[in-house]
Amino acid sequence: MINNLPTFISLTFGLTTIATLLLFIWIIRNSNSETTRKKSTPILIGLTIWLVIQTILTLKNIYSTDTNSFPPKIMLFGILPTILTIILLFATQKGRQFIDSLPLKNLTYLNIVRIPVEIVLFWLFLNKAVPELMTFEGRNFDIIAGITAPFIAYFGLTKTKLSRQTILIWNLICLGLLINIVVNALFSAPSPIQKFAFEQPNIAILNFPFSWLPTFIVPIVLFGHLTSIRQLIKQKKN
Repeated sequence: MINNLPTFISLTFGLTTIATLLLFIWIIRNSNSETTRKKSTPILIGLTIWLVIQTILTLKNIYSTDTNSFPPKIMLFGILPTILTIILLFATQKGRQFIDSLPLKNLTYLNIVRIPVEIVLFWLFLNKAVPELMTFEGRNFDIIAGITAPFIAYFGLTKTKLSRQTILIWNLICLGLLINIVVNALFSAPSPIQKFAFEQPNIAILNFPFSWLPTFIVPIVLFGHLTSIRQLIKQKKN
């Protein structure tokens, strides 16, 4: 836990995490595949358990105490499992069937969670828990994805006023924005691979509840973009 941090910041982020979880389950339950829809409850349980595991690891200071270990423990126990899960989904036939059955419009709306995330990051900067480069006043322009997402979803996928190519380009740009902040977050956190922000390291992601950002919210958003890009490329070929 971060000392002297206003409660509303942690509360807002906690609610944002819950919203991300519920939006993801909403996406699954709106799948065009009955098989996928039936998986919504087991996935909800599995993701909830994952969040609990991350909570325990963070509250026991597994991530924040030994910052000299390599690879950083949050990468080893928090980020790597999610990346491997995404790779497994894209590499297996059943995984691809699951991916291709998810509704593109709902996946696009998922990006709205990036708005409160960016607001929380700004609050954390004001409270000296993250460097300025992680905010929209620094190198982080991820809020653009959150603001534009409902317009892309509505005008592009509900009203079909935008071409598939335009939606694909939007996804690629927003994926780039996500990768940008992830790289900056990892290289500004206290660890052997820290490259900048030594005057104000990114300590937030090593503490509860903000460890949920790299271990849950970011992987969900990443999966959403990769899934959307795959679907749009397949549709273009057809």
